[in-house]
Amino acid sequence: MTTPEQIRTFRRENPKMRERDIAARLDISEAALVAAEVGLTATRIAPEPSHLLDHAESFGEIMALSRNESAVHEKIGVFENIKNGKNSAIVLGENIDLRIFPSRWAHGFAVTKTGPDGDRKLSLQYFDVTGTAVFKLHLRPASNVEAYHAFVEKYRLEDQSQTVATGTFTAHDAEHARDRDAVDVELLRDRWSAMTDTHQFFGILNDLKVHRRTALASVGDDYAYRLADDAVSTMFHNAAEASDLPLMVFVANNGIVQIHSGPVSNIAEMGPWINVMDPTFHLHLRRDQIAETWLVRKPTRDGHVTSIEAYNGEGEMIIQFFGKRLEGYAERPVWRALCEALPRHEQSAAA
Repeated sequence: MTTPEQIRTFRRENPKMRERDIAARLDISEAALVAAEVGLTATRIAPEPSHLLDHAESFGEIMALSRNESAVHEKIGVFENIKNGKNSAIVLGENIDLRIFPSRWAHGFAVTKTGPDGDRKLSLQYFDVTGTAVFKLHLRPASNVEAYHAFVEKYRLEDQSQTVATGTFTAHDAEHARDRDAVDVELLRDRWSAMTDTHQFFGILNDLKVHRRTALASVGDDYAYRLADDAVSTMFHNAAEASDLPLMVFVANNGIVQIHSGPVSNIAEMGPWINVMDPTFHLHLRRDQIAETWLVRKPTRDGHVTSIEAYNGEGEMIIQFFGKRLEGYAERPVWRALCEALPRHEQSAAA
């Protein structure tokens, strides 16, 4: 077992290595990496998101960061229009748009880092039971530092140990069928065609016990078909060139979904990364970890809605895109046309 002192020593000897890479190199969780600094640059705080949501508005402008293994989603803004709840919580602000699953949040820390120029960078960092990062809130120059410190003091835990106890997590769809031969395609198509709201899709998958990626591959290409491997990159560049095309960009992990709603403009590809570097929205996406991309059509009361979904090699969704629309209004024709112009994967084109 790697001790906190060994973790700190490794960090000192590798000051330029990214935290996620350090955790992987040492075969520890990212939460263990942060916990090793408790009493030095980190303070253990209660991990309940309800506490955070009760106070987040008082912090003023912040940067919200949610990520999974292949995508990092960063939004600058303020918390507003908050709906706190025991089983789920929602933030519906102009820039900060979150869907939170409180039971998945297991560890919390307040972290202070000193930058190269000596300035202090303050953040709140939350992790799930496996020690994987769920959500990070970073203060910005305009943030209310006093409110931040008051929050940390209020929710500081008595336990300030430098280790974390981690466990395992079983995904809700762990037992859902991944074998296409196990899918009742006629029933799947019947349920799919009867949708009147995109949010019903989750319930259909649960009722039929079908894995999401398997459902796309089974339902038929009038509802879903596979796109070319470079479809996400093409989509970003085409969306940036289009006029008046706001997107919705969803990145999810075990404990949160973070959403960008608006246009994208500054697209930069560097090595394996596709980056969006806009004023209040930054996205960093590992295109080399996208194994499949799908165009998906779901019926609604306002006509079908088109999404682009990217999956990793294990069949788990990395990122999802919609055209922004108002409830009660049809999908924007420019978004639908952009999606339907994306080239199909050779297997889909030959089908």
